[in-house]
Amino acid sequence: MKIKVKLFATLRKFGPDEQVIDVPENSSIDDVINSLDLPRKFALLRIVNGEHRPPSYPLKDGDELALFPPIAGG
Repeated sequence: MKIKVKLFATLRKFGPDEQVIDVPENSSIDDVINSLDLPRKFALLRIVNGEHRPPSYPLKDGDELALFPPIAGG
C-alpha cells in the first residue's frame, strides 16, 4: 500500500520533505518511522490525515502521515 509521508522542521534533513512510500499491508506508524531510518532519539508528533495518532496506529492505503519533532514555544 502507498502512504504519503511529510517531514517537518528539523526532520527534513533526514529525507525529502514529502514522499510516497510503499509499505506492507497492516503497517503501523512505528513501522513506517523505522523504515525511514529516523534517529530514535526524537520524540515525534504523529499526525495521520490531520489527527494525532499513537505509534501503533494501523495505516491504510492512501493515508498521509505527517511527522513533527516536539515544538516548544513561549
